Parts: sequence; C-alpha cells; structure tokens
Amino acid sequence: MNETKKNTGIQYVRNAEGPVLGYSDSSGVRILQRDGLAFKDLNQDGNLDPYEDWRLPPEARAKDLASKMTIEQIAGLMLYSSHQAIPGDMGWFPATYGGGKPFAESGAEPGDLSDQQRAFIEGDHIRHILVTRVRSPETAAIWNNNVQAYAESIGLGIPANNSSDPRHGSDTSKEFNAGAGGAISMWPESMGLAATFDPEVAGQFGAIASQEYRALGLATALSPQIDIATDPRWFRFGMTFGEDLRLAADMARAYVDGFQTSEGKAEIADGWGYDSVNAMVKHWPGGGSGEGGRDAHFGYGKFAVYPGANFDEHLVPFTEGAFRLSGKTGQASAVMPYYTISAGQDSKNGKHVGNAYNSYLIHDLLREKYGYDGVVCTDWGITADEGEDITRLFPGGRCWGVEDGYTVAERHYKLLMAGVDQFGGNNDAGPVIEAYNIGVREHGEAFMRRRFEQSAVRLLKNMFRLGLFENPYLRVENTVAIVGCPSFMEAGYQAQLRSIVLLKNEAVLPLAPNKTVYIPKRRLPADTDWMGMPVPSSEEYPVNIDLVRKYFEFTDQPEEADFALVCIESPRSTKGYSKADAEAGGNGYVPISLQYEPYTAVHARETSLAGDPRDVLNRAYKGKTVTVSNAGDLEAVIETRKRMAGKPVIVSILLSNPAVVAEFEREADAIVAHFGVQDQAVLDILSGAFEPQGLLPFQMPANMKTVEEQYEDVPHDMEVYADSAGRAYDFAYGLNWSGVIKDARTAKYAKREGKA
Repeated sequence: MNETKKNTGIQYVRNAEGPVLGYSDSSGVRILQRDGLAFKDLNQDGNLDPYEDWRLPPEARAKDLASKMTIEQIAGLMLYSSHQAIPGDMGWFPATYGGGKPFAESGAEPGDLSDQQRAFIEGDHIRHILVTRVRSPETAAIWNNNVQAYAESIGLGIPANNSSDPRHGSDTSKEFNAGAGGAISMWPESMGLAATFDPEVAGQFGAIASQEYRALGLATALSPQIDIATDPRWFRFGMTFGEDLRLAADMARAYVDGFQTSEGKAEIADGWGYDSVNAMVKHWPGGGSGEGGRDAHFGYGKFAVYPGANFDEHLVPFTEGAFRLSGKTGQASAVMPYYTISAGQDSKNGKHVGNAYNSYLIHDLLREKYGYDGVVCTDWGITADEGEDITRLFPGGRCWGVEDGYTVAERHYKLLMAGVDQFGGNNDAGPVIEAYNIGVREHGEAFMRRRFEQSAVRLLKNMFRLGLFENPYLRVENTVAIVGCPSFMEAGYQAQLRSIVLLKNEAVLPLAPNKTVYIPKRRLPADTDWMGMPVPSSEEYPVNIDLVRKYFEFTDQPEEADFALVCIESPRSTKGYSKADAEAGGNGYVPISLQYEPYTAVHARETSLAGDPRDVLNRAYKGKTVTVSNAGDLEAVIETRKRMAGKPVIVSILLSNPAVVAEFEREADAIVAHFGVQDQAVLDILSGAFEPQGLLPFQMPANMKTVEEQYEDVPHDMEVYADSAGRAYDFAYGLNWSGVIKDARTAKYAKREGKA
C-alpha cells in the first residue's frame, strides 16, 4: 500500500516494495501507477520511460535518459558550477537575488536560489553544483529542496548533484575546507588521518561524513586528495595522506569505501544507496612533484618533474587504492586530474600540456591501461584564458600548455577528445556546444553524439546509484538531527586525539594537575593569502584561553608560571615566485623555505628541469634569499625559553608542511605536532587525559640543504633531523609516555630503503 505525506511543499510517496518517492507539488511532476507500484513522471509525458523506472539498473536508466537529452542538455550536464555560497553574500563571486539586488536588500531568505543559480540551472542546464559556505544545516536543507524543486520542474526533471570540498576540519576558514555551516563533526585533516596509521579511522570518517553530506544535500565529495606528497615544500602537502605510497593507498581505499558504501536498508544495489556519496579522487596522475615545490594553481608552478624517474609510483594510491576498493562499489566514481604538466611523461605523443588535456595520460593510461570508466572531471578553471597577473588566482584560468593558439571552445574540444567528461568551474554551456560543433565538422554528427552520450551516461550513473531521481529532498528536522550529532562529534574528536604526534618529551609530559601555564601571544605581520589577497597583521593568543583555564591556571607573567606553552605553525613561505624579483630584473623564481630564519638557496640547482619559452626557460633560484612571514614563531620560542629561566617550555606546532625544527628543538622540553585539531585535543594530550599515539606520515628534514637536494618525485629521500636525544624524526616516528612507538603499525609501514 502506498502512503503519501506532505512536508512544506514536498510530497512523499512510499512504495510498499520499493523506494520512497519525493517530489515538489509545484514542479508539475506527478506519480504514475504501474503494477501496483509508484513512479515519478519526470518528463511529464504520462508514460513510464525506462529512466523513470527504478526497477532497472543505473546503466540502463542512464543510457535511456542520455538518448533523450538534447546536445544542449548534455553540455550542461558536463558543466560543474563555480563556487556557490549559501546565501550568496558569503562567497567570492557576487550573487544577486530578486532580479539583481544584493542579498541584504532583496528580502530573500538564506535558502533561496540566487539569480545566477536560476540562470545556470535553467539556461545552461547545469546539474552539478559546488557548494562552499552555508549559513547553517537548516539553510543547506532548505536550499537543497529549492534547487531540486526548480530542477525537477525543467525539461527531463534531472536532479541536482550538489558537492563539496572537504568541510570536516577544525579550521573552516580555509578555501579547501570552506565552512560547514553550523555544527558538524570535526576530524583531523587528511594528513592527520594518515598520522593515525590506521585506515579504519579513514573509513570511519568516510562513513560518518557521508551521512552528514547527504543530510546537507551533498551527493559528491571532491576528495580525497591522494597525491603522494613527495616534495615537502608543496603548499597542498598537508591536504594529502603523506609521502608513503602504501600508506596513502590504504588510506585512499578506506576513505572512498567509507564515503561510497551504503549498508542495510540504506543500500539500493551493489553497495550504493542513500548513505552513499560519490568520491572524486584527486589529482591524477599525482600533483605532489611540482618543481621546487611550486604549485600548479599558478603559471609559475605548472610543471611537475620526475628527476628520480618515479612517475609510476605516484599512480599507486589510485590504481591500488581508490580504484581497487574493498567494498562493493569497486572504485571511486570520479577522478580529477591536476593542473600540472607532467614533464616528460607523455611517452606516446610527447605533449607538454596540462594533465587533463593529455590524451596519453587520460585515454591511454587512465582509461585503457587501468580500465577506469568513471567520471573524469577537470580541476577548476582550466579552459579560461590565463590571467595577466600570474601571482593571483583570480581573474584568469589555468590552461597550462594550451595558453596560446586555442579558443575556449577549442580547449573544451581538446579535453573531450582526451577522454574528459566534465569541466570544473564552468557555468557557461556555450563553449561546450561549440566544441560539439567542432567535433561534428571533424568526425561527423553520429560520432560526436556518441561521444557526448558516453560522458552523459557516466555522469548520470553517479546520480541514479544514489537514488537522487527517486527522492533528492531533505526533511529539515532530519538534517538537524544528523549533522554534528553527539556520536559523530565524539568519533571525530577521538580521531583528532589519535592524530597528534609527540616528537619530544624530556620527562615533562604528562603535566600534573593544578599547574600554571604561560602562553605568549602570537604576532603575525601583514601578509597576503594564497590567492594574493591581503591579510592584516595580528597579535592574539593562539589558543582559547577560557578553554585553557579548564585544564590549568593561566598567567601572562612567565615568572608566575610552572611551564610555558608556545603555539606555532610550520614556516609560511613564498609559493616560489616573487613579483618584486621579476620587476628588479630577475627571473621571478625564488626558494620556498621550510625554516624560520632567512634562507639563502646555496644548494639549489643551477638550471631548472623544466621551463617555458613563453615565460622563463631557466626557473632556477640558486643564491636567492627569502624570509618566511611567521619568522616570529621562532623568536617566540627562543624568547619564551629565556623568560622561563629554566622552567619547562612546551611547543605545539601545526604542521602544514615539514619544518626545520633544528632551529628550536633544543629550546623546547617537549614538542607536540598536529595537522589541524581543536585546541582541546592538544590540551588533552598535555594533561595526560589521552596518551599520544600518532606517527609522522613524512620525514622532517635535517636542514634546507637536504630539501634542495631531494628529488621532487621520490619519497623518503631526505636526511632526517635527529634531536638532542638522538631520535630521528623519520617517517613513522612518534613517542608515547614510554618512549618511541614500536607496534603493528610501524612494522607494517616500515620505511623501505631507496624508493618507497
């Protein structure tokens, strides 16, 4: 017997044997009854089409729907929206409401669609939307329902596949962790998950995060980032699972299994279902070997290099991890190539183009050799023309290798021919339609129609498998109950505790109760962020003092304290390029430093491995000097040591990258390292409420000489720092209260000699 309920404009129909159907009572969609079962008439033609029949497998439904779609509709399906904030006054890109008014003046509700969203959903047929900041879980649910009702009312009734970058970290101000909106469980960053050396933790995270994603209306995760972090200077180093290919592969497999697997009543078929979230792993074929540690978001960092001939090992987290799952879903449903030009790796065509443009890397290697038939989506903005200022992320695209001689439409066509299905950060269907017409002229209409439908089927399968066509709607009360519920919060917090690494402990930790702590304020000068936007100077306590008082007595006078806690971060260096150097007649290229003191690149290469005749052929920076923006962190440790007059000094360091700890290690009696956790987690370690068990998922360099001399593509190839007690800060090193940790984890992931 079917049951119908109404909830704020959404009708629900429950099949006695089958899925609950949800539809908007304003969309025009009605229910068809066939064989005693209910189906949604999505195209409103009165017939039960195969794509509307939930009894059929996703492949058959996707092929039927793709055959019915116009080229314009498929072109829109291939687009992935630019970053969308909910409401639009919280984002990078301007949004208007009610016909051109700013949100604050429009009278719109936070969950309403912006003018731009309405335009790209209807006019450009976009169904893949990247969501960044949202005001609250309630707002997310309401906005999702509004998006789905609007999409359902148009054409074939194809729902929206909303997605998100990672949003479960403790610092929601980061671009790649752009804010959950309200309470959501907080977990370690990816490097912190790796520091547990326990893939089950990554799997647990995925299983919980996927439930929260679905409760927020999110069906695709633009994660995990499984590049092997083989160059310690890369600014996305801390967003990976570290430098070891075996650990990264195991973490990737568990993470994706956790996100994609539905069990019990939530499973629809083959492990997919209502708790499943598509995982888009990134970045094929690995983005962690940028020359000099530079990053390919910027033209000066476009080249990945392989001086150690270690390209194949960068594929392992994909081929042995994300593409070889333990669960029934089999493989990650989507993959994103990075911006980089993988120098010298196109053994077939010899092309030096961005990875997504490279037909050898996408078609021959990914599709043919490794048999991957999921969605391939470009990174954001690779089809737009390059901007004039190479130090700024916006405006401008990242069309590396095809900057000259190609129109925007021709770039889309080149990507299609390489095997790409989807274009990240593009809201305009026009160039995709033009790319189709280019293909028709070259190959004929039948060929291009097949090529478009091929991508459409891949994209649609990821929606059918999750049940979005049956019910994409949310009940707000369920969203509130699920997102950030106590059990999820506790699981995330326990993972945070397990991720913290104790590097040094000279019989200081754990601290006895009722101790008095001195914490110096942290001073940071004015700076620019990674997008080139200004960041004001600051002077403030680096931890929540009210929280500290729950553990210890607090004083701002060192002479009154029993111990000091100095909170610092790994060195914040340049990204490897200086406009000032270029304007002074240099090539613009400068070192990336992992030390706090001014660094001169005495041991750098004389000649770079990669260069660009459009820019600079020799990108070497030997002999140049840089100073990190947080050099005051080192000063704070040294000054605190003096002021404490022999009393214990504890350093808590947030490691976004490895650091040359030789500069301060002897000034500290204990060093606690973490990769992004709540203040409370560090305090629980210091107070002995939790015994540390984290392990370093990378090497800590002895000095900058070894950083310069290591190969960008090879892991475990640095001279590691040995502290004043003779302990080497190597991969898989960490202390507990008894000393150096030796357990099943260290035995399993023990570093191998030579290549990893």
